[in-house]
Amino acid sequence: MVDINFTPFPILTTERLTLRQLSIDDTQNIFALRSDAEINKYLDREPCKTIDDAINFIKKINYNVKNNNSIYWVISLTRTKTFVGTICLFDFSNEKNSCEIGYELMTKFQGQGIMKEAAQVVIDYVFQTLKVEKILAFTHYENQDSTNLLLKFNFVKSLETDKENPNLNIFTLAQ
Repeated sequence: MVDINFTPFPILTTERLTLRQLSIDDTQNIFALRSDAEINKYLDREPCKTIDDAINFIKKINYNVKNNNSIYWVISLTRTKTFVGTICLFDFSNEKNSCEIGYELMTKFQGQGIMKEAAQVVIDYVFQTLKVEKILAFTHYENQDSTNLLLKFNFVKSLETDKENPNLNIFTLAQ
């Protein structure tokens, strides 16, 4: 059985990154991230159109974290505290002993190994702390950067695609 409790919020660190809780102070950065056409290209969601959209998103995320439904980290550069992206875990299943991972990175920070570093510490957290046995990831078949990241961690591509969105490939990493 997956025992999930995100209180106190787990701050994760790597050599150059700090993964911390999302706050209302991140409104401008969340707006920039979620309204960026390049980032949204492969995501099946409405982009942020207003600052209020970003504020409502932050409130929804923190409500879900508080209720242990999901966890959502801001990825920031430790030295400068610069917001570079986000990474989250959601759709926890006791039945399947699994969760889903999602991530996005500001365009100007892509290609620097940041997401690989962040994903590694989150994957370790899933398996070592949460004791979840399987991580799922859904990525658009054209999103080669995301696919390559998952393959670096030995995620296995399913032969099936997502039933609701056939453009999404399903990847699984089991402990």
